[in-house]
Amino acid sequence: MASINMSYLNPRTVILIGIPGLQHMQFWIGFPFFAVCLVALLGNIILLIIIPMERSLHQPMYIFLAVLAIFWFRSYSMAFDTCLAQLFFIHALQCMESGILLAMALDRYIAICDPLRHTSILTPSVLGRMVVIVAIRTTVLVGLLPILIKRLHRFHSTVIAHSYCEHMAIVKLAAEDIRVNNTCGLFVGFTILGFDMIFILISYTLIFQAVLRLHQKKARLKAFNTRTAHIFVFLEFYILAFFSFFSHRFGHIVPSTHILLSTIYLLVPPALNPIVYGVKNKVIRKRVAQVLLLNHGSQQ
Repeated sequence: MASINMSYLNPRTVILIGIPGLQHMQFWIGFPFFAVCLVALLGNIILLIIIPMERSLHQPMYIFLAVLAIFWFRSYSMAFDTCLAQLFFIHALQCMESGILLAMALDRYIAICDPLRHTSILTPSVLGRMVVIVAIRTTVLVGLLPILIKRLHRFHSTVIAHSYCEHMAIVKLAAEDIRVNNTCGLFVGFTILGFDMIFILISYTLIFQAVLRLHQKKARLKAFNTRTAHIFVFLEFYILAFFSFFSHRFGHIVPSTHILLSTIYLLVPPALNPIVYGVKNKVIRKRVAQVLLLNHGSQQ
């Protein structure tokens, strides 16, 4: 009876404590997080506005960029079902970004290794099917996570030691057998993130091999400069993703370090994407400048 009294049956609410051990500093920590959030939102909103307006940007690379905007949800006390909804959308949007990054790597591979057939291979209908496949894959696989959590009824606690509703952070609160949940989480992670990362690495290996075969040194340097920035985004996204993924299951990381890096993993990639893929692109820079000058002129 004592064990039953210390557990929670079908809890209706949960509490997010933020960053364990750093609660007294969370007010100040929120400012840099807010700044990164602002950069991510403004950058992706600008891309979403500019790309449909500029016909020359209606190409695979830029259409994929328009799908990269992701949202960050955060709360402290919330309904259990709302927490599961947050879990689904956070992990689904992460997996969607992974799928879009894979599609962009494929686009760059075809553009460099088979440029004459680039537009004939990646037609609008093909792009549409790729986005639909990524969305269906994400919805089906990530959708399993909250469904399996709903089958758990008894929990040790309703306090989640995290800044958002992360899958394993909730599962580890259960006072029941969680082997199915853990196995499903591993399966979803490797099926989506693992699969995408492997094929992105293969694509960029082939891309760099093609770049090395270019005869002009200036062209090689320009290609390397552009691709290096892309590789940095990929590595940052997947290294932090797998760090968060494995540390919940196998690691003994200081909780505050784990939560901080997990939160950075949510915020930094969407903030970097507009900079790496947008600011460094001449067409996008020119179009943004035209829009800003036009708005400034109309105000005068």
